[in-house]
Amino acid sequence: MSNIKKGTQSFYVGEDEKNPDAEIGYTFSEEGDIVIDHTVVSESLQGQGLAGKLVERVVEKARQEGKKINPLCSYAQKKLEETPNYHDVLKN
Repeated sequence: MSNIKKGTQSFYVGEDEKNPDAEIGYTFSEEGDIVIDHTVVSESLQGQGLAGKLVERVVEKARQEGKKINPLCSYAQKKLEETPNYHDVLKN
């Protein structure tokens, strides 16, 4: 499995944050919530569960910082809603 690295406002896989092989990007709302705006995995890494691992890293960050997650990204929204263990950080 690929090594997930912490970026400026992302978690990513690859040598360079500017050209990642996979990435989940986020911003922060005015209330301080984490807003996931995209999840992208290159074709060569698809099918390995990497997008789910990227969501998991954002969930860990939210828990560590006491924040909620507002998923604008459709993949992240579905993953958060379908995983009961993530409901504690999902913004209602």
